[in-house]
Amino acid sequence: MALNASSNFLLSCLLPALIWLIFHILKKIIRYGNCFKTNIFGETHVFVSSTESAKLILNNDLGRFTKRYIRSIAEIVGHQSLLCASPQQHKHIRNRLANLFSTSFIAVFVEQFDQLVVSALSRWEHKGTIVILEEALKITFRAMCKMLMSLEREDELDVMQKDIGLVCEAMLRFPLRLPWTRFYKGLQARKRFMGALEKMVSERRTRGLEAHDHPHDFLQHLLLMEDDPNSCGANAALSLSDAQIKDNILTMIIAGQDTTASAITWMVKYLGENQEVLDVLKAEQRPLAEKSPPNAFLKLEDLNDMPYASKDESKPYSFLAFGQGGRTCLGINLARAMMLVFLHRLVTTYKWKVLDSDSSVEKWALFARIKSGCPVHVTKIREDITPP
Repeated sequence: MALNASSNFLLSCLLPALIWLIFHILKKIIRYGNCFKTNIFGETHVFVSSTESAKLILNNDLGRFTKRYIRSIAEIVGHQSLLCASPQQHKHIRNRLANLFSTSFIAVFVEQFDQLVVSALSRWEHKGTIVILEEALKITFRAMCKMLMSLEREDELDVMQKDIGLVCEAMLRFPLRLPWTRFYKGLQARKRFMGALEKMVSERRTRGLEAHDHPHDFLQHLLLMEDDPNSCGANAALSLSDAQIKDNILTMIIAGQDTTASAITWMVKYLGENQEVLDVLKAEQRPLAEKSPPNAFLKLEDLNDMPYASKDESKPYSFLAFGQGGRTCLGINLARAMMLVFLHRLVTTYKWKVLDSDSSVEKWALFARIKSGCPVHVTKIREDITPP
């Protein structure tokens, strides 16, 4: 009872401030349009909502704009995260991580991800109704954990996915460190995740980073660079600290899981509600499935045979899901590959009907999530084409 009374009192204090903030911003928009400056909580903020403004800010490398997320997000994902690092730190971290997103790496990842998708979809047949967002989050989370840390044990993955979910929910919450708030729960989840990651790092160093039984994952590559005794000069400057490694492992899990799963969910909903587009897509994907050997998984070059699925007709700086300029998402090609693989397996394995047409989004989410999760009814396609 005391906890509920305290939280109700706190909300009664904060609600007027939040209402004032909303009306303050709306009044400015009505008066000044898409671009205006205002003072909120003692700090100057500039609001922009045009492609020209986005281009100016995202392509600026002269230091006139600090391009990072708000302070509360830094508390959750870490101050050394690519999302929150200062311009100089961002450039350093980005240069180091960029080496890990090579074409050869993505080629290996495509086959691994296809295996996960095929395995997951094989369990849908007897479920009937599937919530796409839930399934996509599971698949993408497991793919990122395997890629980054070679983590595949189901019990560990289940625990870690719950913590990552709490972290995601806390990113846009009001930064109150009170036990019942989502922000506090997100901080505790981050602490648990960092503890598990620190244990993993310690175990690898104890066995020796050059040991042959170590997996060739992102974490291993980053640790080898950091601990290389022969690194000096420019090579030493490229290495990352433990804090930078851990903050960005967390960031890459969130980015690879949450954004890609959300995109997959919107994609399935759109296709389910636009039969003509879906028919064209099926016509493109079916020949690829027919020519694949039995039990074979997709390769990177197979994605080149998907021109219709791959096309992007958005105007520059009008669609910023992957950012632009110096802040363009490092994993843009990885995310596209994941979406294409999932799309291919889905349209060649199942027919589906969207059960909830509501397009409302979660208010707390940093990335646009469908509130319903997009429930669909799936039916197995009974043809000679049999996925592996």
